Amino acid sequence: MEILLRYLHFISVITLSGSLIAEFFILEKTLQRKTIKHLGQIDAIYGISALVLLGAGLTLWLGEFGKPAEFYNQNPTFHLKLVFFILIGLLSIYPTIFFIKTGKGEAEDQVEIPLLIRWSLRAELLLLVSIPLLAGLMAKGIQII
Repeated sequence: MEILLRYLHFISVITLSGSLIAEFFILEKTLQRKTIKHLGQIDAIYGISALVLLGAGLTLWLGEFGKPAEFYNQNPTFHLKLVFFILIGLLSIYPTIFFIKTGKGEAEDQVEIPLLIRWSLRAELLLLVSIPLLAGLMAKGIQII
């Protein structure tokens, strides 16, 4: 069971990363509604992978698999990793709502993408890039705080 959970955790990290990178590269200053609708679909994959990642991670942390919960509970690096994950989730709310609302309408209409959407994706990527480093440090018991 532990191997399956670790596999789900790993695959969801890859899927989340890939979908966020896809959103970043597709996003431009103006887009047609059909592209925004497509971004909404990619964002849905992003959201599902985040939920799977969260579920597998919580099960590995609080379940009877691998390292005991005390290992994670007492490691500030783990807590920083969780804070970054939560921040990524919070930063993704506005783009998700924008993609859902703006994706409706005539497919050929041009829509100006707010600067805040582009900056949110950049911030999410910056935080996401640091999480694997924190995970590696955490796994070795290294506390950076």
